[in-house]
Amino acid sequence: MVFSERLKSEREKKGWSQADLADKIHVSRQSVSKWETGKNYPSIEVIINLSDLFGVTIDELLRSDEELKDKVIQDSKQLAHPKWKFFCDSVFMLGVFLLVSKIIIFASNYFFGTSVVIPEGVPRFLSNFLPLFLMVAGGIGSDYFKDKYV
Repeated sequence: MVFSERLKSEREKKGWSQADLADKIHVSRQSVSKWETGKNYPSIEVIINLSDLFGVTIDELLRSDEELKDKVIQDSKQLAHPKWKFFCDSVFMLGVFLLVSKIIIFASNYFFGTSVVIPEGVPRFLSNFLPLFLMVAGGIGSDYFKDKYV
């Protein structure tokens, strides 16, 4: 039995209308209607509430419909590591900022005769390659998380 049929069956066993069920789980009646017609699927939080309400296991609800199971898995992957993707994007942008800053300093020294220098205590390797390293590492990490979790 697919999820939509199971949901309708369980709701009718309780003698509830779609509006009654919607009120109990705090969603619109239209949402319940879409779930029962198979046009849409609920989130995992709603599935948990439905399983509690009907006295069935989440497994019974999820495994009844392959498409629903795939949706829940996909949703969980999208939420899995957004902080890591954001971190990698931030590292990349820091690298871009440092590279642009270095280019601006170089250009102002060359064209305007200014004498802006990178502080003495900073190793030459660090000032020359850190922006590039940050951009490459951030880009690879961001691309990895984008492909894996979206």
